[in-house]
Amino acid sequence: MSTNENSDGWLIETIKTVVWALVIAGAFRTIFFQPFWIPSGSMKDTLLIGDFLFVNKMAYGYSRHSCPFSACPFKGRILASEPERGDVVVFRHPVNNSDFIKRLIGLPGDKVQFKNGRLFLNGEEVPVEEDGTFVEAYDQQGPMRSLPSCKSGTVVGIGADCAKDKFVETLPNGVAHSILNVADGRFGDNTPVFVVPEDEYFFVGDNRDNSQDSRFAQAVGGVGFVPKENLIGRADRVLFSSAGRSLLFFWTWRPDRFFKAIE
Repeated sequence: MSTNENSDGWLIETIKTVVWALVIAGAFRTIFFQPFWIPSGSMKDTLLIGDFLFVNKMAYGYSRHSCPFSACPFKGRILASEPERGDVVVFRHPVNNSDFIKRLIGLPGDKVQFKNGRLFLNGEEVPVEEDGTFVEAYDQQGPMRSLPSCKSGTVVGIGADCAKDKFVETLPNGVAHSILNVADGRFGDNTPVFVVPEDEYFFVGDNRDNSQDSRFAQAVGGVGFVPKENLIGRADRVLFSSAGRSLLFFWTWRPDRFFKAIE
């Protein structure tokens, strides 16, 4: 078989994958799953701009945001299971009602604080290990054509390598995940102690210097504490990924991220 035939076969199979993904999204969105495109870099390098995933709406039970019926017979959330630290969760912003995706860090009753960029839970520093650098091209990304932030003090041109320090953070329940740091001393690096209220949660982005999350008050565009009824579901796996402005730009697809588990 020629090289051209191999290339054509790969393209056809990839297109089939995308088509089936869209069909499944339309069929199961209402009841079990909700498709979600990653619009920003707040969860890099766990999630990249242009990642497409399914949100498991049944992971935590029904809520007013995940109920598949136009008129739900209940208010609030009926929990099938409690969210766990380290879960990557899609939720509705408590103020503007838009969909957000962040990592669950603080449970009800937890005390959460950041000191010099390090996470403290209930007075104990969460262990972090250096894990090299995360490198991406300094170029416009996704439909919003946003440019990534590079390590403090570096100036790069379009198309050049844009690096950020990378670490592995291990939460008290053993969940280990990647986090990124652009610069030290940013506003979110040092916070007061947050005491998470009953039936609410504390979320943070993995790209710590580029995330408007629970560290920031809702009055200034942050997330603040998120009530349990605002949880939509858990993100478990990237189904498809594209670095371009459009799904149709097949040359910008990232096959290495297809069906990638979210850790």
